[in-house]
Amino acid sequence: MGKTQLGARVDADVAELARKRAADLGLSVGDYLARLVQDDASGLRARAVDAAARFLAEHQDVFDEAEEAQTSRGARAA
Repeated sequence: MGKTQLGARVDADVAELARKRAADLGLSVGDYLARLVQDDASGLRARAVDAAARFLAEHQDVFDEAEEAQTSRGARAA
């Protein structure tokens, strides 16, 4: 399948974030954007966010206990 060139105007900070993230992943900006669109269109991103939300909801008490313990230790150390 051939490639089609797209043009889009985005804020400079968004463009820089896209360049950095693509480089982090070893991708061109075009391939990075294509991956984002494919993940979005397939529902993968939404499923991942939903799974993370369920995980946090199910284990919130563990996070609360850990935070409380950390806060308590910090208060005694001071």
